[in-house]
Amino acid sequence: MVDVWWGIIEAEGPKKYDWSAYRQLCQMVREEGLKLQVIMSFHQCGGNVGDIVNTLIPQWVRDIGKEDPDIFYTNRAGTRNEEYLTIGVDNQPLFGGRTAVELYSDYMKSYRENMADFLEAGLITDIEVGLGPAGELRYPSYPQRHGWVFPGIGEFQCYDKYLQADFKEAATKAGHPEWELPDDAGEYKDTPDSTKFFAEHGTYLTERGNFFLTWYSNKLIEHGDQILDAANQAFLGCKTKLAAKVSGIHWWYRVDNHAAELTAGYYNLNNRDGYRTIARMLTRHDAILNFTCVEMRDSEQTAEAMSGPEELVQQVLSAGWREGIEVACENALNRYDRKAYNQILKNCRPNGVNRDGPPKLRVTAVTYLRLSDELLKGKNYKIFKTFVRKMHADQDYCPDPSKYFKLIKPMERSKPKIPIEDMLEATEPMKPFPFDPVTDMSVGGDFADFVDELFNKVTSILNQDPSE
Repeated sequence: MVDVWWGIIEAEGPKKYDWSAYRQLCQMVREEGLKLQVIMSFHQCGGNVGDIVNTLIPQWVRDIGKEDPDIFYTNRAGTRNEEYLTIGVDNQPLFGGRTAVELYSDYMKSYRENMADFLEAGLITDIEVGLGPAGELRYPSYPQRHGWVFPGIGEFQCYDKYLQADFKEAATKAGHPEWELPDDAGEYKDTPDSTKFFAEHGTYLTERGNFFLTWYSNKLIEHGDQILDAANQAFLGCKTKLAAKVSGIHWWYRVDNHAAELTAGYYNLNNRDGYRTIARMLTRHDAILNFTCVEMRDSEQTAEAMSGPEELVQQVLSAGWREGIEVACENALNRYDRKAYNQILKNCRPNGVNRDGPPKLRVTAVTYLRLSDELLKGKNYKIFKTFVRKMHADQDYCPDPSKYFKLIKPMERSKPKIPIEDMLEATEPMKPFPFDPVTDMSVGGDFADFVDELFNKVTSILNQDPSE
């Protein structure tokens, strides 16, 4: 997997694309006989969990932001977030006559033109379209650079003038011109019960709160739908798949208000499914739903965060499968231990291997975070190789794509736009598919870790200088 950074490719000015370095990378990957997943990364890297490099969005775009800072997401205090353009400017011609969606569309069309030979050769298996911060379909509700710390609830990010105007128009059409954006939802580091909005009988349960949260989450779905439609047009006919990533907001999942999910744009409550609506939107584009935090277990989380990563993963993967789309996943944090690998394996095949054919439930792909010096250390690399083997159910590599789970075909045109009323029918909660308590393809457990540690100690002793 590789991020294709907007801030690198179009750095020199509007429509001045430089794909040379990525062409070199693709050639290296092809020479090694590997495949590639690419991310259309329209966001900034740096300042969030796991970021170890800094890549900003193009300077010429940020220069426009100096004249009009409302092109960026904004919290209630007026703090701008420059890691991704606000969805409020998706259709505003503020960028030399182009809208934000047109910026993304032109970029993807240029990628296709300049990577045509690699696309035709089948090198690129899927194209994940960046739809927000960290490439995820969400609002930047928990930025570390602005003071958020885990497990803070985050803040709503809709106070730029464009989204404010959109909300006012929507409220007026609904017969409530007096309704304003929330002013009682707290700050980044707050807990739900310290705010009026998320309190036990808080604003989120009122008619006004429901209207706001529906508008806020619908804007996000519309944003993803529009950009994926542009991506579909850009890559029409290519033998590749589109994908979109949804973030694993697992903290405060086990309280009624699901506060951290709500500020991120996922209107998910105990009596309302906030993820099946996204999955339904993805059906239009035959796109893969990629979800994170599949390595996490409830028992590893601090009690105060009221986290439920296992239940969240079960809900979101089930949402994708119920809507009939392919589901992929990745780990949220760097992990090299057997417990994390076993958790990933369990979530990838929640009912295990089917000895008589393909399993009923299975993910289509896994992106592992991440290739590093730490991964390639002796014990870590040994366990990782076992994990890869178990991920393939102890089977050898299959070089024939026609025998894969789902054959990659030339991309067809997206289906007609799904009416928002039909989309919202998917908010009706459905019981998630049952997941087995443990994987049937384990990489080993505590005893295996003990043996590895003992082996390493013995090896270290044998390698010592006899004089020592």
